[in-house]
Amino acid sequence: MPRSSKDDTADDSEHVDGRRARGEKRRAEIIEATLAVVTRDGAAGVTHRTVAKQAGTTTSLSTYYFATLDDLLVAALTTVADAYTARIRDIIDNPGDKLSGLAHLIAESAGSGRERALAERELATLAARRPALRPVARRWRENIAELATTLTDDPAAIAALVAASDGLCTAILLDNAPTEPDHIQAVLQRAVGN
Repeated sequence: MPRSSKDDTADDSEHVDGRRARGEKRRAEIIEATLAVVTRDGAAGVTHRTVAKQAGTTTSLSTYYFATLDDLLVAALTTVADAYTARIRDIIDNPGDKLSGLAHLIAESAGSGRERALAERELATLAARRPALRPVARRWRENIAELATTLTDDPAAIAALVAASDGLCTAILLDNAPTEPDHIQAVLQRAVGN
């Protein structure tokens, strides 16, 4: 029995969807490889060649998905920023002590989340020299400011909470030591004036 054009359309759609899914998977693998390179070698170690090697692919495939290094770095930083945004959004949207939730998130920078936090911090710092990274690098501070507005309407207290959060993350990464969420929360409470 001959196939109808409807069947052909379904087959074409499945083929395109499969190709799209493989492309998205490959793109995600390249981003993860970029983060691995940043974690291992710092942002200065990121080239299309080092990322391709880390991803187990060709340099030409890396440049197919990310034409420039800035594109690659923005995608990597966006991946990390999206994860933090989701976590902060969860703290904002759910009941419970907002500062305790933030303190626990910051404390993760000293534990299992240290390598990812270190990569994010390095990419965010690189934004001072690479303007393409700046909008994404600002998201952490913007998210913390949004969380702060659930606690106060004082602009100085909001700015203090953002600065304290940023400073605590940096200090934890520099000290490379576990930090107690209760201590972090106490510092955050002082910043917001509680």
